[in-house]
Amino acid sequence: MSETFTDRVPPGQTVTEGFPVLHYGSVPIYRDMDKWDLRLFGLVEEEISIGYHDFMKLPQQEFRNDIHCVTTWSKLDNVWEGVAVRTIMDKVKLKPEASYVMLHAEEGWTTNLPLEDFLRETSLLAVKHNGELLTPEHGYPVRMVVPHLYFWKSAKWLRGIEFLASDKPGFWERNGYHMYGDPWEEQRYDFD
Repeated sequence: MSETFTDRVPPGQTVTEGFPVLHYGSVPIYRDMDKWDLRLFGLVEEEISIGYHDFMKLPQQEFRNDIHCVTTWSKLDNVWEGVAVRTIMDKVKLKPEASYVMLHAEEGWTTNLPLEDFLRETSLLAVKHNGELLTPEHGYPVRMVVPHLYFWKSAKWLRGIEFLASDKPGFWERNGYHMYGDPWEEQRYDFD
């Protein structure tokens, strides 16, 4: 393994060429995109909802990164297309006490992030992976991508972004996953 390659793979991870599909519950199938929206709410001056067609008109850009799953696989050299978090943040004004984010997805699935991690330049709301629209199994129509944390923090089927004053666990965190999930620190589970 070259030094550069080694530097890109966190401890305990194995590189895969595939893109494993892991999730809890059923895979949502969207038949009418007029019914899909993304809600930004919580500690904001004014709650907003962005419909699918308006979301797809937002400026999109390409992001390249490596991703790391808590189940020990890593996939290198991903190319995502989507909306940068900063573009979404231009739509809302946060209240000063906002310090955390709860991502809400279909099936009642949630995951938490510190606001500073959500706002990183590398965080995005993806609609494509390696040149193709996301498949339903990988989060179509919109998936959050937070590449510096374990991939469960990159919520599939994103429907809401809630801004909070304090940290609280999402679905997986309530079920034993680490509250933060740094792959370089192997913050996989927290069964204390």
